[in-house]
Amino acid sequence: MEKLKQIYILILLFILAVGGKYVTGNNPENRATRMIQQFMDDHKMPGLSIAVGKDDGMVWREGFGLADVDDNIPVTTDTRFRIGSVSKTVTSAAVGRLIDQNKLNLDAEVQTYVPAFPKKRWPITTRQSMGHLAGIRHYRGQEMLSDTFYPDVKSGLSIFDQDTLLHPPGSKYRYSSYGWNLVSAVIEGASGIDFLSYMEDTVFTALSLETMMGEHRDSTLSPIASFYNIKNGNPVLAPKVDNSYKWAGGGFVGTTTDMVNFIHNIYGSSFLSTSALAELQKPLNLNNGKSTNYGLGWRHQQDDWRNEIIGHSGGSTGGRAMLIHYPGRNVTVAILVNSGNGGNLNSLAKRIASRFMM
Repeated sequence: MEKLKQIYILILLFILAVGGKYVTGNNPENRATRMIQQFMDDHKMPGLSIAVGKDDGMVWREGFGLADVDDNIPVTTDTRFRIGSVSKTVTSAAVGRLIDQNKLNLDAEVQTYVPAFPKKRWPITTRQSMGHLAGIRHYRGQEMLSDTFYPDVKSGLSIFDQDTLLHPPGSKYRYSSYGWNLVSAVIEGASGIDFLSYMEDTVFTALSLETMMGEHRDSTLSPIASFYNIKNGNPVLAPKVDNSYKWAGGGFVGTTTDMVNFIHNIYGSSFLSTSALAELQKPLNLNNGKSTNYGLGWRHQQDDWRNEIIGHSGGSTGGRAMLIHYPGRNVTVAILVNSGNGGNLNSLAKRIASRFMM
């Protein structure tokens, strides 16, 4: 009887494995798959895409769940998602390029490059805007759900350009995606090229971000995920939004492959000098000397073993993103989901990264 029971269990495990509902084995990919499946089940997540890079190569890519629930379209490694504030990290590469070309001084007043931006009580710089030290406000009320089309970067500045600064620049760290609206206008002024064209022709192309682009409501972005919020355990379509007001700070779409390629090529190509990259990644200090653990679009943290991690998280309407890179171990994990809430992607990414460092 006991032998029959063991045979039955083995048959059941085989059926589940073949059906994709249970993965056996202890290699990193299988262990990570089980983590992701449990994570998605716990948080009722529609779809998830992951890519893992190691030693400058792509070691694992996989799509899980559904990109579109109603039409039963699965997530693949080619599915685009909203990358949210990971857009800031990608945009920082454009700034680094302009630094290398001596076209941009991080510590010059922003009006040097954006003369139309109103002077404030205190002068602010591009460095302060990128590091969330300028005192520019973040979203208010339902602004993140904006469905208004802004035809260009400068028109998007109108949302906040008349507002007073929240504090003297450098005195406090106050996260602000609108500060990156201003950064994108600085890029235009320094380069003489409109922001999206500069990103597409200079940054995306050079760094092999083949499917990354600014999200346009009237563009065909197929394959792209539908975006959801989880309510009472069920995915509900997120409100329709137009992200043209915040491309630099949170308006790009792309794949997890794009995100890992960004890390590999920002380090492994000649796109940026070593000094420019270090300038972007170096954590800033407040006026009192306290570190913010945030550079110019790059966040710093550590795992439980005190390994250094740099990267960024992203939250957008109906989607979230996580990009982490271990410089000392040369491991990168990128995760994208089409759910605006549910679960800690940072924790999941670090757990998965640890499996590929063994």
